[in-house]
Amino acid sequence: MAKSKRVHVAVGVIQNTNGDVFISRRHAHLHQGNKWEFPGGKVEADEDVYSALCRELHEECNITVDAASPLTAIQFDYPDKQVLLDVWMVTAFRGAVQQKEGQEWAWVPVHQLEAYPFPAANEAIIERLLTL
Repeated sequence: MAKSKRVHVAVGVIQNTNGDVFISRRHAHLHQGNKWEFPGGKVEADEDVYSALCRELHEECNITVDAASPLTAIQFDYPDKQVLLDVWMVTAFRGAVQQKEGQEWAWVPVHQLEAYPFPAANEAIIERLLTL
């Protein structure tokens, strides 16, 4: 069976003033369900990555991104899906962060992220954050 086309995802690492990172738990019925993730979503065909990041974080987290910079890009092949995670560090935003899609969410200190089960593709994001 042929693998599906690679899914391009804009991912936001949102930090609060304490340096904690916003994460949420994926719904059980989704790919990699019940695992924790950084917010974001698919880049549409007519979007650049920054626009997709801003749109997704507004839809998911109720914030308006004022500034973000590229952190890393990760290509990862799951047995059933290929992903390209375009990861951005959100350095300024307006609004109170919340999870608008009904998922469990938390602010977590970077050094505690390894205690949460994340999809395998996200492990490189955590490793990168731990080196900052």
